[in-house]
Amino acid sequence: MIAAIGRLVRQRIETLGLVGEFFADAARGIRDVTTWGANAMQQARRLGVDSLPLALVIAAFTGIVLALLANYALTGAVPLYFVGVLLEKTVTLELTPVLTGLALAGRVGANIAAELGTMKVTEQVDALETLAYDPYAYLVVPRVLAATLMFPLIVGLAMVVALIFGYFAALGIVGITSSEFSYGARLLYKNFDVEYGLVKSASFGFATAIIGCRAGLRTRGGAEGVGRAATSAVVFSAVMILVLDAFWAMTWLQAQR
Repeated sequence: MIAAIGRLVRQRIETLGLVGEFFADAARGIRDVTTWGANAMQQARRLGVDSLPLALVIAAFTGIVLALLANYALTGAVPLYFVGVLLEKTVTLELTPVLTGLALAGRVGANIAAELGTMKVTEQVDALETLAYDPYAYLVVPRVLAATLMFPLIVGLAMVVALIFGYFAALGIVGITSSEFSYGARLLYKNFDVEYGLVKSASFGFATAIIGCRAGLRTRGGAEGVGRAATSAVVFSAVMILVLDAFWAMTWLQAQR
């Protein structure tokens, strides 16, 4: 029993050491701007711009559903303009960043892990080292920077789309007037609402990319290993997004009180 506990503790310590080594190597790669600079814009397009249609579709239906549910929950209890209040708060503070982050974790995290995993098992990563390229500067840094910068931009656009579709759903289905919805959306609005959603979406992007890169570069076992790497990247990215969401709620929101 004691020996089993000792092995488990040793494995956990070794894992923490490997994670720390990965972060250190990635941090050193940032200094090699000439290596990652050429790939950063390409990764921003692949991980960010190409993910925009998915994010906007999710945002549109999120806005519609929120407007309908707000009307159902508030009918007869409070004035209808509170539909606008509820929609603005939930879209900017929570639902759009988290739902978009989870959707992009599936697309971006799996993409990164599968791509780097394939390069690892086919020894392309070793070839980069042979050619005197730093694999972390060439593969990890541009993907992490691109995801960290593009996630907030995507989430910002998704917020706008969710509010627009929620507005039209409120007018066409709920029966609220345009002036009532606009009054409610502005009533309790704070710049902090948008800032909070964008900052935590940047942390979601960073976590998704770094987890995908680590899973890809640790791939073993051919095609089956690539599949395992992609799956683990998506699962761990989704869990980390929820953990970060709770972290930001406990820290930044408490600081605003």
